[in-house]
Amino acid sequence: MSTITQQHQTKDILYPPGGILMWIIIYLELLTFGAVLIAMVWYSKDEPELFHQSRIQLNTTFGAINTLFLLVSGYFMALTVGALKIQNITKSKIYLKLTMVGGLLFLGLKTVEYLDKIEAGLTMGYNTFFSFYWMLTLFHVIHVLVGLVILASVLRAMIKKPEELILEDVEASATFWHMCDLIWLLLFPVIYLVF
Repeated sequence: MSTITQQHQTKDILYPPGGILMWIIIYLELLTFGAVLIAMVWYSKDEPELFHQSRIQLNTTFGAINTLFLLVSGYFMALTVGALKIQNITKSKIYLKLTMVGGLLFLGLKTVEYLDKIEAGLTMGYNTFFSFYWMLTLFHVIHVLVGLVILASVLRAMIKKPEELILEDVEASATFWHMCDLIWLLLFPVIYLVF
């Protein structure tokens, strides 16, 4: 059985899970998404009826199911890190694969939703609401794709060189993945439910 390298054993503000640089990135990302969401709400005050009529053209069920996909995926990511902390690489690999399945299911359903919107002519230039919808959700999709690439590289390391796996690197990938969950938890209610 291989042992996972744990670089920082002490609980220190300079070494939160994932490292301080990852948290700086997360705060910047949350500020970016937050600023665009505030702008969306601001613009909605000028065209409340347009925003309402546009919002009801979204599939709230798809949005809710995608929320569940990401929450369950985030749960399995937490289990991945927990299993690694007790040196159970076998369970960790299983949990990480389940994490990635959740992300792939999210992307699959989002693709179906996007195709429905394109077919209906509700593209980015359709109106102000859909400009925000496409900008925010596509930016989030890019984050999920990047997250899946990061998770795939962690899984590859778990399979090929588990003895070289560093817990802090896995925690950093988990932190990024949880950021994707958190951003969606901000986007879903504002875009799909509020207007």
